Amino acid sequence: MHLNALTIFGLVSVVACLAFYALEKRSHWFVLAFAAACALSSVYGFLQGAWPFGLVEIAWTVVALRRWWSEVRARTGTGVGEKSERVRELQ
Repeated sequence: MHLNALTIFGLVSVVACLAFYALEKRSHWFVLAFAAACALSSVYGFLQGAWPFGLVEIAWTVVALRRWWSEVRARTGTGVGEKSERVRELQ
């Protein structure tokens, strides 16, 4: 079996997806890492010629980014452009 750079890149990106997905409950940062790993897996899919895989991974990237953003907003209690209660207290 011959492992070229593209195959190794794909292996690392997909394994990262699995690892970060398993760790998502621990921190919202793992959700963001999962999104990044999905984006890398998408790049791999397109470079390898498996465009359906690339498209699915783009969808997973968007889903993970939305989930990360929702968790960040829930933790800070703010929406886009709003200041948190703690920031308002400090002003």
